[in-house]
Amino acid sequence: MGDEYSVVVQDLVKRFGDFCAVDHISFKARTGEIFGFLGPNGAGKSTTIRMLCGLLHPTSGSASVAGIDVAKQPERVRQNIGYMSQKFSLYNDLTVEENIRFFGGMYQVPDSEIGERLQWAVRMAGLEGREHTLTSTLAVGWKQRLALGCAVLHKPAVLFLDEPTSGVDPISRRKFWELIHEMAATGVTVFVTTHYMDEAEYCNRLVLIYRGKIVASGSPAELKRTAMKGELLLIDCAPLGQALEVLEKSSAAMDVAVFGNALHVVVPNAAAAIPLLRAELEQKAITVASMEKIPASLEDVFVSLTAHEPAAAVTP
Repeated sequence: MGDEYSVVVQDLVKRFGDFCAVDHISFKARTGEIFGFLGPNGAGKSTTIRMLCGLLHPTSGSASVAGIDVAKQPERVRQNIGYMSQKFSLYNDLTVEENIRFFGGMYQVPDSEIGERLQWAVRMAGLEGREHTLTSTLAVGWKQRLALGCAVLHKPAVLFLDEPTSGVDPISRRKFWELIHEMAATGVTVFVTTHYMDEAEYCNRLVLIYRGKIVASGSPAELKRTAMKGELLLIDCAPLGQALEVLEKSSAAMDVAVFGNALHVVVPNAAAAIPLLRAELEQKAITVASMEKIPASLEDVFVSLTAHEPAAAVTP
């Protein structure tokens, strides 16, 4: 990663009538960085990415992409970025090669380069020998890799991926992220939105957004180490449903969630909470096999940061 910033956002706001979808957010993404924008559906991720791509005009605040002001020069922004939406963006009734050539024309790839870029996109998508196959017949994972290839035919400095692996199987998702890392290694800034917490681990840095506001930022390791509100316990007990009810009412527990055959419980202090929670459970004839402090996952961090947030106020 470089020391320069390809994306700079300052106090950005987007309102739709009385609803504030993006509420005064600020962040920076470095050149060659895989920058993750993490949050649940409806958090404001797609609205932000559309503003940064010059597709939506901000209500207030400022943002620049590749040194270009997104509000003042949206057309120029679009010429210097790659964009892949969360909905499949290619034409199903065209062949693989026809889609690539079409997008090459849209991005004004010179005729002298389109043959080389076509071969590269086909190879990257793993579609050698399928150039004349109708896109509609491809598996979802192949379609998404092809869409990625089409989005970067013009070699953009910044690549925006909006929920790029939605509906893609785990093996194809892993392959897709390998391609993203290969692009970042060449100096492309990759800005990716996702609600898959495991995917966020692949990013160099993350911003967590919830109800239009940024609630935390940092590397995945930093967030797991410092952003958790409290400490995390893994409690193996039975019956699980009854234990969940007891702990949800406990003053010693900040948050409780089912995790496989056990419970994840957020507490202010693990050492102090363990004997209290054990006593509460055993008093209700619940068998506690084990109770221990564990490192937090990104999902645990996010739930801890957002579970007890009040409803977002509408910005006037």
